[in-house]
Formats: sequence, structure tokens, C-alpha cells
Amino acid sequence: MSFFSLTKEIAIDLGTANTIIIHNDKIVIDEPSIVALDRRTDKLIAVGKEAQQMQGKEHEGIRTVRPLRKGVIADFQAAELMIRGLVKKANAKSSRWFSPSLRMVVGIPSGSTEVEIRAVRDSSEHANGQDVYMIYEPMAAALGIGLDVQAAEGNMIVDIGGGTTEIAVISLGGIVSNKSIQIAGDDLTDDIMGHMRRAHNVRVGERTAELIKMNVGSALTELENPPEDYIVHGPNQMTALPMEIPVSYQEISHCIEKSISKIEAAVLGALEQTPPELYADIVRNGIWLAGGGALLRGLDKRLTDKIGIQFHIAEDPLLAVAKGTGVALKNRHNFSFLIR
Repeated sequence: MSFFSLTKEIAIDLGTANTIIIHNDKIVIDEPSIVALDRRTDKLIAVGKEAQQMQGKEHEGIRTVRPLRKGVIADFQAAELMIRGLVKKANAKSSRWFSPSLRMVVGIPSGSTEVEIRAVRDSSEHANGQDVYMIYEPMAAALGIGLDVQAAEGNMIVDIGGGTTEIAVISLGGIVSNKSIQIAGDDLTDDIMGHMRRAHNVRVGERTAELIKMNVGSALTELENPPEDYIVHGPNQMTALPMEIPVSYQEISHCIEKSISKIEAAVLGALEQTPPELYADIVRNGIWLAGGGALLRGLDKRLTDKIGIQFHIAEDPLLAVAKGTGVALKNRHNFSFLIR
């Protein structure tokens, strides 16, 4: 390929919470999946981190939109603007990127319908994607973790993202059984917002609930290294007077219990559908956790104790899908599981 090739190759992990872009094996963009738009003209004002800083603080002329909900594109136009905006940011970081046409590999949920797959393809093509491939997220996560997905051996991946939890058994370069449930990080955030309203009579926004989850989120009520209580400031729902509330990890563990139990049940459901030979491999190899949800304190221990199979957290769970998408881009001619 000549130096002046007009096609640049990028891998995109299009997540409900974060979008990651890889070019030349390097992460060039890792930003929240959010855009700020002019309410009257729908023109893009900001994308990624800048848009996130505006979230919950907009005046009537600006609206912030998260284009993806539950792992799929909910706002087609905003998704297109977001992909364009983030690709443009990546271009600005790499001055050698003079070319407008892109070859892309994009990660999508394994439970995507034909309509949802087409929405991702169309958004990518409208954002200058000339050659668009797609890969299911659990397969990308397995590649990112470093598993040999083409071996005659069963591996199980549980990818807990922002909008969906993807559970898949992979063998011989294909997904043997999979389960995709719409319970994930966003639901834990919603649980926390509801709990703060009911238990403390205080209103908190999405970003504050997210900070509570990151600072004191836990899947267990007893931790070996417990985090310190997180102080939350917000208005009393009745009086609108300011409140200061310390929140403990035990309290958050109780309030997200229902959602964690649903993820547990989905993992057990996927194991029930697994052929016996592959089940034996999974018991021997353990189950891999990827995605932002894998960082929830005590989750691996809880699942290991409940299911009786060792759960391992991927080395860099937030980046596992993105790294795997990058691997797929480099080896796109060898991987028959890529969707064209």
C-alpha cells in the first residue's frame, strides 16, 4: 500500500457509555458516548468529554443526547454526528490523516437484530466509512483478552457494558450459545438514583449516581478492602434545602442487588444451554469478565461462589472489546466471523 493510500483503517467500540477508536494499534479516542446539540438547528456543539461536562447543566438552547440506549442506536442522527465528531477528533490528533475514506470494524451487541445492525452500518457509512465490517462484542472481548477464539475449545465471556450484558460461549471461531440481556451499568446507575430518592429524600442526577457507583459500588456486603463512604450533596426533595449524605458500599450493595441477581441468572441460563464438552472446558478455563461492570467490587468473587466456576477479570476490562476490535481489523481476511 503506498504512503498516499486514500483509505485509513480504524476500529470502533461503539458503546452505550463510552466510544473507543483505535488506529495503528493505538487508542486515539476514549470518550463518553454523548453529544451536545443546538436545540433549534440540531447542529453539533460538542462531543465526548466536552458534551458530558454539559450534561444536566444545559440551558434551553442546548440539549445533550446519548445516541445509544441498551447497546443499540436510539437516535440515528445523533449517532451519526457522534461518530463523525469523534473520528474528526482522532484526525486532529494524527496530522497524517488527510484521507476522508475509512475502513472500519465496529463492535455490536450479540443480540442485535437485522434492523439494529443496519442502523450501525448506515451511521458508519454516513460518517465516511467506505468499507464497514462488524464484530459481535463478546467475540471482540475474547480477542482483546488474548484467547484463541479459533481453537476447538470452549471459552465463556461475560461482557457487562453500559446498556447490555453480553454472555457468550465461543469455540472454533464462532458463538455457540449466547445470551444478551438489557441489564447493565446504566441500570445500576438508575437503581442508585431511585434509592437516593427513597431512602434519603434527595435528588441526584445521572452523573452523581455514576460517581457513587464508581466510588462505593459493590456486589458484596462484606469486602476485604472496603472503600470509604462517599459524600453526596443534593437538594432535599421536600424542602429544596441542601443535604450532605455519607453513602456506604453496603448500602449500594443492597440497592443494586436485584440487577446483579438478574445478571447472575443470565449467566446460569447461558451455562444451561452450553453443550457438555464445552461446559467441561469452561469449568477448566474459568469464565472471563469484561466491560466496565467487571470493575464492580466483589463481583468476580460473588459469581465464583454462586456458580462454582472461577471468574477472572480481564486485564483491562474497559478496553477489552476495543482491543479485540483492533485485532479483528488487522486480521479481517482471516476471521470468517466478521459481518460485512
